[in-house]
Amino acid sequence: MVLISYINPFSSEGEAIVREKGSIEGIFEINPELLQIVTDSDHQNLSDDKNIPQNYADLALKRLEWYLRKKNDKKFDQNDYAFLMNPEIAKFDVISFYTTAQAIGIKFSPNSRESRILIESQGNLIEKRFEKLDARQRKELVNTLINQMITEDNIKWTSLGELLGNKKIRLTDMILDQGEVILEKDDFLARFEDKIVGRGPEKMYDLLIGDKIKEMIISRMVMQKTENYIKKVHEMASKIEAHPSMNEIGEQISEKIKSMSYFGGSSGSGGFGGDVKASKLQPEAFPPCIMKTIEGVGSGNRNDAIVLLLTSFLSYARLYPTVFRNETTTKISDIDPDLQITINEIIPLIFEAAENCNPPLFEDDPQEKLNVIAKLGFGVNKDPELKHEGESKWYTPMSCDKIKIHLSALCKPDATCKKIGNPLSYYNRKRWEIRTSGDVESSDSKSE
Repeated sequence: MVLISYINPFSSEGEAIVREKGSIEGIFEINPELLQIVTDSDHQNLSDDKNIPQNYADLALKRLEWYLRKKNDKKFDQNDYAFLMNPEIAKFDVISFYTTAQAIGIKFSPNSRESRILIESQGNLIEKRFEKLDARQRKELVNTLINQMITEDNIKWTSLGELLGNKKIRLTDMILDQGEVILEKDDFLARFEDKIVGRGPEKMYDLLIGDKIKEMIISRMVMQKTENYIKKVHEMASKIEAHPSMNEIGEQISEKIKSMSYFGGSSGSGGFGGDVKASKLQPEAFPPCIMKTIEGVGSGNRNDAIVLLLTSFLSYARLYPTVFRNETTTKISDIDPDLQITINEIIPLIFEAAENCNPPLFEDDPQEKLNVIAKLGFGVNKDPELKHEGESKWYTPMSCDKIKIHLSALCKPDATCKKIGNPLSYYNRKRWEIRTSGDVESSDSKSE
């Protein structure tokens, strides 16, 4: 039988496992029972000892490593982490999960990259674990979890308000009727059977809802509980001195993230982010539309040119120029953890260009300063702060087609423009041309 805590560590069963463990003593000690479960896992790669977690602390790091490698490493092999999909590991997994959450909550802010990676990895791990279960186990576990996590007979969409408010779930993901979320087949048939024409009602239920919507709700609820738990630990950490082991685990988590993905910054450091790196800006590689914006824009184009075009271009060109190539989502703090590059380099350039406008943009419309911060992903606030990151989206540069439509006065294409579809693509091509021509020493080697 698969333990409930294998999917939901916050279940009463999961809490009982934590109480039984009692303390964090021994989390760095080799655990023979854990080693046996790992080595007995189907398809587990045993050729490299580095694949085998030997204690709770190792397992805590492996859970994050699995997610980061799966997301960023093209050579990722699931068999290196087959033990994570073995239900027998549940009791060890619960302890390792709480160890990770506590270490992150103690050492980092709830809005940190470390917090976000744990939250995302937990949701992703739940989804993959469901996929690996056989059909009978999967259905039984889903129904048990739903009944435990949602106690109302008729689920009002408002009861999912926290998930909706934090954008972990969307109303469009679910089937609603009179404000109620429809999850069970009997309920679906009672409400919609007479209205379905040309398709079998039961097949329509399987297509629209089935277990996939239930599984999504379960994973999102656990993600939200993880986020809330980290916040709770972080608040408590200011009042209680943390155990030294928690600080040590926190350091190991930070180093793990830095060492193996684009979250650390530059390439060439053993990571999997390809050529993702933050490097000094090369103005000689800027496209014509960006140069015109920096020099100063007239009143008809100021707002969009500064807030939408320049803000996104400069921030990505400085921090994450290969965002379109790598197809990964990120936040500024993943690359600029203390926001010093953003505050001291990027924002001053944007504000200088705003001052060059005719008339100066912020003199006429000071609200646009807040919009600049919002477009960087820090919500409508005066300054970029980690506690506000994620309140809005870090906008990517608009395409050349959109510039032609909305900022036509700035679009004066040169020969390179004809080969690309976005100002950032222009910048990357020009940098490559400069580097290969040898005319200017590449600033990529001066990675920050």
